[in-house]
Amino acid sequence: MSNLNWPLMKDNLTLSDRVKMASFCLFSNRFTNGPKVRQFESKWSEWLGSKHSLYVSSGSTANYLLLSSIKELYGLKDGDKVLVPADTWVTNIGPVIQLGFTPIFCDINLQNFSFCEEDLEYIAEKHPDIKLIFVTHLIGYPANRNKYFELFPNAILLDDVCESHGCKNFDGTKVGSDSLGSTFSFYFGHHISTIEGGMISTNNYDLYDLMRMKRSHGLARESEKFQTYIDKYPEISKQFMFVTDGYNFRNTELCAVLGMSQLKRLDKYIERRNKNYSKFISLIKKYSKNFTVPEYDNRVSNFCFPILCKGKQISHFLKKEFDKNGIEHRPIIGGNLLRQPFLKGYDIETKKEKLNVDFIHDNGIYLGNNHFIGDKEIELLDSILEQL
Repeated sequence: MSNLNWPLMKDNLTLSDRVKMASFCLFSNRFTNGPKVRQFESKWSEWLGSKHSLYVSSGSTANYLLLSSIKELYGLKDGDKVLVPADTWVTNIGPVIQLGFTPIFCDINLQNFSFCEEDLEYIAEKHPDIKLIFVTHLIGYPANRNKYFELFPNAILLDDVCESHGCKNFDGTKVGSDSLGSTFSFYFGHHISTIEGGMISTNNYDLYDLMRMKRSHGLARESEKFQTYIDKYPEISKQFMFVTDGYNFRNTELCAVLGMSQLKRLDKYIERRNKNYSKFISLIKKYSKNFTVPEYDNRVSNFCFPILCKGKQISHFLKKEFDKNGIEHRPIIGGNLLRQPFLKGYDIETKKEKLNVDFIHDNGIYLGNNHFIGDKEIELLDSILEQL
């Protein structure tokens, strides 16, 4: 077999991207959060179909800022229950705990890697007081949000679309466009990149305005209602007036320039990823006696190739072959997060004897998919799977 050097991601910055950033550096006098950031936010909102967007330092800080602002705006309390999946990225769970909420962990399914609906029904009966659901649309698969609304009609629902830019709802709209709050990551390995960076989108003006202030230390001057605060607190200097707690989660003008350059190619990148994914699914079906096949439809915006082996022996064999052939691989995100050291004190709410998330933890592998992948990589994977 030939060694193709198949990494998770290759350098996604084109010459055009670099020229735009270089030109900006040469001729701009402002590099911190400013007009380019606001322009990028506007263009992202237009692409997504959302009213408001806020560019921040990462997808992880996007999660924290969104949850913190939801807690304040809706009067949630320490100890309130937040429903989260047992397999997601760790900074989906960290803010829940850091902000004083009680995480309720649910098993996932093997079709789209979101909540196991059988367990959701059990949790809805056992925990009718769940206040918030933080949905992860994992590795490009859109979750069944409609079902979650049915089971938890009084809960606030938020969407982490971190690595799934452009995945779609059942009505064809982009996931996150109709959300109270949705988060996205522009990390190096994702659909588009600003090196580091993230976005929060919302259709709620009050939430957007609060997040703007919290993003910049809690400063009132970041609010579009600044004059109202000046009138309300005349004894406080308007330059340094803090009306909420906050952080420095801002991003830079330079990264926004890169984001706008990459955004122009995002639809093309999604199309290429999904074409690759379609070929991958056909390949996995060919060897389905050894693998569990996830769902595939036109709502997916694929992030990676998930390989769910029917047994540890198969996964061990594949990992060795992938290493031998220069194919970079990873677990399916966090696997069972409750087996990670910092979450060992928590439990998954289930009546099942066997957890899907443990199956993924022990037998799941993912390979990189992006617009650099082509038929040669698929053919190499075919030749490896054929050995089984």
